[in-house]
Parts: sequence; C-alpha cells; structure tokens
Amino acid sequence: FFFSLIKLEQHARVYIYIYIYIHHTHTSLNPPIMFSMTTSTSSLLGKQLSSSSSKHLTKEQPKRHDKINVKVAAMSNVSRNPNMAQLRAGYLFPEIARIRNAHLEKNPDAKIISLGIGDTTEPIPAPIVSGMANAALALGTVAGYEKTGGYGSEAGQQPLRDLIVKRFYSEKTKINASEIFVSDGSKCDISRMQQMFGPGRKVAVQDPAYPAYVDSSVINGHCTGYDEKTKRYENIVYMECVPGNDFFPNLEAAKDADIIFFCSPNNPTGAAATRAQCKELVDFANKNGQIVIYDAAYAFYIENPDCPKTIYEIEGSETCCIESCSFSKYAGFTGLRLGWTVVPEALKFADGSSVRFDWNRCMCTAFNGASNVAQGGGLAALSDEGWKSMQETVGFYKENAKMLKKTFEELGFKVYGAVDAPYVWVDFDGRDSWEVFTEILTKTDIVTTPGAGFGPTGDGFVRMSAFCHRDNLETAIERLKKEFAK
Repeated sequence: FFFSLIKLEQHARVYIYIYIYIHHTHTSLNPPIMFSMTTSTSSLLGKQLSSSSSKHLTKEQPKRHDKINVKVAAMSNVSRNPNMAQLRAGYLFPEIARIRNAHLEKNPDAKIISLGIGDTTEPIPAPIVSGMANAALALGTVAGYEKTGGYGSEAGQQPLRDLIVKRFYSEKTKINASEIFVSDGSKCDISRMQQMFGPGRKVAVQDPAYPAYVDSSVINGHCTGYDEKTKRYENIVYMECVPGNDFFPNLEAAKDADIIFFCSPNNPTGAAATRAQCKELVDFANKNGQIVIYDAAYAFYIENPDCPKTIYEIEGSETCCIESCSFSKYAGFTGLRLGWTVVPEALKFADGSSVRFDWNRCMCTAFNGASNVAQGGGLAALSDEGWKSMQETVGFYKENAKMLKKTFEELGFKVYGAVDAPYVWVDFDGRDSWEVFTEILTKTDIVTTPGAGFGPTGDGFVRMSAFCHRDNLETAIERLKKEFAK
C-alpha cells in the first residue's frame, strides 16, 4: 500500500483524501479510492485498514471533531479485460529498451551499439524520398489534393496496388490487384486479422517466432491460461523450430488449430522455408481446413532460389493462405508505416462466405487508409529507380548479416540465419538467453535480443540484427571478439 495524506482544515471540517494503489503481479491496478471524512479517523481506519496502517495514519488525525461522514468514489466501474491480465510481461522490445536505458543511467559514458530491435538505420534512398516529397507538395495544390488528398480508399491507391502485383506477384502467381489491401504495416494487420477472426480460436505459431503473434492471440481471447513450467500459453500450439529439424516444424502438432502463423524468412532464426516445405504447409492446411497467416516481411532478403518469395508461388495456397508484407525492411519505412496484405477471393470460411469480404469490412471500419504521403513513397519505391535503390539497401544489410555470422563462427559458436534474412541466430549452448543478453550488454555495451523473448524454444540463443551503420558494426565486432573469444 502507498498512502498519501492531505489534510485541509476549514473551520470545523477536515478532508482527508487517501489514495490507495494496490498492485498484484499480473493483475490490474485497482482504481484509487477516495475517502472524505470529518472528525477523528480512528474508528473508520480501524474498519478499513490493517491495525498497523491504522496506527500510522492516526498519528495525523485531527483532535477537535466528533462526527464522521464517509464518501467512497471509485475511478470507474469498468472491469479490466481479462485477456490483458493474462499477458505475462511487457512487450519484448520496449522491455529491452528499458533495460538498455537503465544500463546507460548506470554507465553514462557507455557507447551503446544496438544489434537488438530490427529497426532500419540507413537513410531512405533519394528516389523514394523524392516520391514522398512530390506527394506531399501535390497536396498543396487544388489538382493534387483532388487526386490524392482527403480520405482515400481503405484498400489503398489503385496505382500502388497495381504496382505491388506487378513487382511481387505477376510472374509466378494468380494474385490480382483486387486482392491487395495496402495498410500501415504487417504488425497492425496482424491485430486486425485477429479482430476479424474473433475470440476463442485455436492458434498455432512457430516457436520461436515474432512475439506479436502470441501477444495478439492472448489479447483477443484465444488462450485459456498460462503454464509457468513450460512458459507457454494454453490453447496456443507452439511448433518447435530448432536446428535438428532445419527450423521447419512438425506440422502434426497443429492439426487441431484453426489458424497457423508462419513467417518465412523467420524472425528470429533467419530460416527461409524451401519450396517443398511450403508445399507441405499448404497441403496440410487445406487438408485440415485451416487458414495460414503467412508473414513475408523479409522475403526481399531471400537469395536461395529454392525458397519462394511469396506463398502464392505454391499451388493451392489461394484457398488457405493470407499473406502479409511490408515496406519497412525494404525501403526503410519502419517509421513511415506502409505495407500490404493479400486476401485471395478463393479463400472462404466454413460456411462458404468470403474471407476477403470480411477483411474489407474490417479495414473499412477500423482503418482510414495508409498515409497519402507514405503511399507516394511506395509508388516511388516500386519504380525502376526505386526498386534498384531498395535492392542496394537490402544488399547492405545482408552484407552486415554475413559479417556478424562470420564473426561468431570464428569465435567458435554455432550460427544460423544471415543468408536469406537480416538476422543472425547464435547458439549459446543452452545458457539462459536473458543472462547472455545481460552479459553481452555489460561487457560490450551492445544490445541484442534474448531468444527466450521469441518463445521458450528460443532460450539458449541470442538474435543479432544486421540493421546497423557499418562503422558501428565494425566496432561491435571488435568488442565481441575481445570479450567472447573461446
């Protein structure tokens, strides 16, 4: 309990406002309670509080009054969403930022280098910036504003939808522009998909995987509890992805799931699913009547020709897959927010109704369309000049990843990823990954991401991000070699 006492005397009346904040781990903060009293507090406090608290408070009690009036007012009568109460800890990356800031407070001279959160660092290429600038300037003219100003289509500007199809889907798929929904990014779309599907679904996720899949599933009421021993939410299927299975899970574990989240290339392991593995996933989902939410946010990084860059290269995928993608890691739009989701018309619910129809309805209700300026940047990114500049930027980050992988291999560690993704997945021989994270930060002033933050199977690993300035990366490599040579 934390007691704050304010005593105000006005003639024969004393008001004491007591704000009691009660915090139980993993439960809501009880609302403040206000007591308004006149006269001695002892009789009231004896009923409301423990004897020890009463003794503390009665030291401040007034002496001249003998009448008690009590008013109790709660901040609200709205109970907390019980699904929110099921979440175990803060979202992974803000928690890492908190620890980083605490380290910096203790070591103000530390030169922190971040290899943690997957946030792009290099400037947005000039052709793309120019496209955004022109889009913004056009809004300052009558003709420009009539064309792209005001509320736009919730599904995105038609020229951008057309270009997305041309660049990513036209050669090897049957996807058309009516199935493309431009948005403010994959992460936002994932939560909107959860809203569309509704609560009480059985969800399967890769383990380890991007934490938004699990957290949004919990918030939307898909889990029934939490197992402290296994560190897993109940009613969510964790499909283990480990070196022993080439980071492709045993799908049979998810045979009773309604929805399967699948990310390729995977965040955090960096593993990209092969064509045969993607075919296995599609056939499995179609056989069991499931819907796959296929996160292709890093597909532009794939260089292995045997790994498809979209799930729609696989026959049968239109009847079981939704694909989400983003400009964030291609064009440096992590802060601008622009992405898209593909919902094929062939995808149906159990009653035969259109998933695409419901998705469009959700977008029209919960979203007013991506920023006109960001869409101008997207159009520029998909132009010939913009496309070339994105390839160069992605190539820079891929080179960073290979440098990191080589460093840890030379230090004697087993390392995965870094070929088809901007992440390096380092095996620390089963050690507690938060402990390793802390050791690296303490010894080298380098921020990484503990593997356990992506799921229990990630414990024992640490993820390194290739999103870093080259000079900072070279400095980080020097520090790592100094402290972790075996």
